[in-house]
Amino acid sequence: MKIAIACDHRGFKKKEALKEYLESKGYTVVDFGTYSTESTDYPDYAHPMAEAVERGDCEFGITLCGSGNGINITANKHQGIRAAYCWNEEIAELARKHNDANVCSMPADFISEKDAFRFIDAFLSTAFEGGRHDRRVKKIPLWNVEYETLIKKIDLLKKALEAAETIEDELTAQKIRQKLKALLKKVSKID
Repeated sequence: MKIAIACDHRGFKKKEALKEYLESKGYTVVDFGTYSTESTDYPDYAHPMAEAVERGDCEFGITLCGSGNGINITANKHQGIRAAYCWNEEIAELARKHNDANVCSMPADFISEKDAFRFIDAFLSTAFEGGRHDRRVKKIPLWNVEYETLIKKIDLLKKALEAAETIEDELTAQKIRQKLKALLKKVSKID
């Protein structure tokens, strides 16, 4: 299994320890940086890590920064990412079990190396439960919400078009057809 990992300068030491730990357990770790304790900006590393997970190049991701918040927020800007802020084992398990999280974000300044190892073990060993959670997880990406909204509008316009054609109101029917064409074009870009 391939795991992407990224951090800022404050997460560097724990990232290095996690890499060694995961590799000793047989995981392949793809390191997106940073590569030192020199001050740097976490988005520069979070975005490429998130893209690798989104594309499927890596099954999971791990992020670390001082508080864990900034890098977590950045990763979650990607529609295919469900980054969870994991600060204990139970939260790490629930992130996978209920939210199908694919990135584990940790606060490097507030946890020990042993904590990080325990949290990532819990995260990686827990399967997504599915069921009622699957419906909720599918609603997370904005493109899903936009797509569903467009489909509902298209259905309503089709009914309105049918009604206009039934009463032979060609002017209204023509306006509805134009709106339908525009919405169908939007849907094709999302699909």
